[in-house]
Amino acid sequence: MTVNWSGPEEETPARALSRRSMDAVCRKAKDEWLALFAPDAFVQDPVGPSPLDEDGKGHHGLAAISTFWDNTVAHTERFEFTIRDSFAAGDEVANVGTITSYLPSDQRIDAEGVFVYRATEDGRIHSLRAFWEFNRALTTLRPA
Repeated sequence: MTVNWSGPEEETPARALSRRSMDAVCRKAKDEWLALFAPDAFVQDPVGPSPLDEDGKGHHGLAAISTFWDNTVAHTERFEFTIRDSFAAGDEVANVGTITSYLPSDQRIDAEGVFVYRATEDGRIHSLRAFWEFNRALTTLRPA
């Protein structure tokens, strides 16, 4: 359960939140992860329609984000985040990298993408938008 960070070390509010979010996911710390989000936050992971979000509108509000966790993160044995670069601008950060998910079936899958976090003025996550392609990730499914 690791976050491999090769991006800039300069802390911005959004970058710090993104790192805290990834760390909480790696540790499977659901309550800690949820506490990072503003009450009206939303998660699109991935952005657009997919088997994880059929209408492609995302998961809005803490209850929906909690359900997203229960339907996705909770069913994964462990995660590895490899962030190769990070671009902070204003109240947002775009992290470029790979999320490797280790599945209970002794398989793993990689989601290559850009992971965008927006911070609120009071230091919480307003949005998490993950730009990755579901079908492209499926092509990486392999034994763990």
